[in-house]
Amino acid sequence: MLAPERRTRTDLLVAAALVVTVLVAASVVWLTSDARGTTSTTWDGPVPTPAAPQALPRTLAEAWRAASAATTAPVVSGGTIATADGGAVIGRDPLSGEERWRYERDRALCAATEAWGDVVSVYRDRRGCGQVTALDAATGARVAQRTGDTDDPVHLVDTGSHLIALGSTRLEMWRSDLVRTIEYGRVDAPVNPKVQPRSGCELRSADSGAEVLAVLERCANEPSGRLTLLEPSPEDSSKPEQFASSVLPEAGADARIVAVVGDRTAVYLPPDGIAGARIEVFDGDGTRVDTHALPRPAGASWDPAIERGGVLVWWTGRDTVALSTSDFAPQWTVEGTLGNGDILAGSLLLPVDGALMAVDSRTGRRGPRIDVERGAVESVNVAVAGEVVVEQRGDEVVALR
Repeated sequence: MLAPERRTRTDLLVAAALVVTVLVAASVVWLTSDARGTTSTTWDGPVPTPAAPQALPRTLAEAWRAASAATTAPVVSGGTIATADGGAVIGRDPLSGEERWRYERDRALCAATEAWGDVVSVYRDRRGCGQVTALDAATGARVAQRTGDTDDPVHLVDTGSHLIALGSTRLEMWRSDLVRTIEYGRVDAPVNPKVQPRSGCELRSADSGAEVLAVLERCANEPSGRLTLLEPSPEDSSKPEQFASSVLPEAGADARIVAVVGDRTAVYLPPDGIAGARIEVFDGDGTRVDTHALPRPAGASWDPAIERGGVLVWWTGRDTVALSTSDFAPQWTVEGTLGNGDILAGSLLLPVDGALMAVDSRTGRRGPRIDVERGAVESVNVAVAGEVVVEQRGDEVVALR
């Protein structure tokens, strides 16, 4: 029979040292982890879907307002309005503005938007605006997360199926689980060198459809902007697959991507002394196939057109222009608008000075004006949550009823 093992004093000291080492390592990980700097309070109560009104309201008055400097347009999904300011994303009751859920980090927000029915929040770290969390709009629960190398700042472009994070030197596109489908532009530490078609270019505008990702960029030693057409979902996200790329002689500093539908890309070109302001249409091979004149030059807005009421609605920075979804031909124009609108009771509500103007989205016919007291504002973007009309005014979200 074997004698039982006996622990020596040295064995006990070694075991104690190992325990201390593990505890210290765990403490260091906890103290430096993102989890320590994150507060997540979810909501398990009812989230009723707001009923859509059948008629336009005659009057609108402010119901509540909240700071939301990290958004450029109201974030509305189902029965939730989300605001994003400082390091906190807050899901609110549309009628009262009361807080339902909160996701807060000890980092600054770069941007937040609605996509796929979730609230997507982008936080800043030492590499840029690359810490991304998708939150369930109803509960605030975390749905997906990713961390990557991105620019600071970034502009989020919702293409419907994907979300583009556009910076001046680098672009990424994410699907609904936040998996990256493509990276384009600057790569700090590429696994395979020379996989990007160009380097050192400034990315200025982008949009995507199911078939084409269109990027307007300005590269060194080139006289004007370059239109590049890419596969939105290449086999390897780090290796862009380019369909076409060419310099557009007329694409000055104010040129931008207006929309992408199918394999067609619409590009805004400002007056150049020969031709006036116009939209030029390119096919999947980068060949110009059509040109549409505009009534006047665009202003300073870089958001692509959005679909509203069966047409593509493009806020140019000074006017709202409706474009055909088939060939991008202008259908109607409302001059002097302040930003993007939304559909309420079958009409497109467009923000104008001192009011919201109701417009038939298919014909452009003007309807009633609903007075809104805003004070001095430069731009207003509108979204609708049932009977609540939400306006993004600078760094604030204002709910009207």
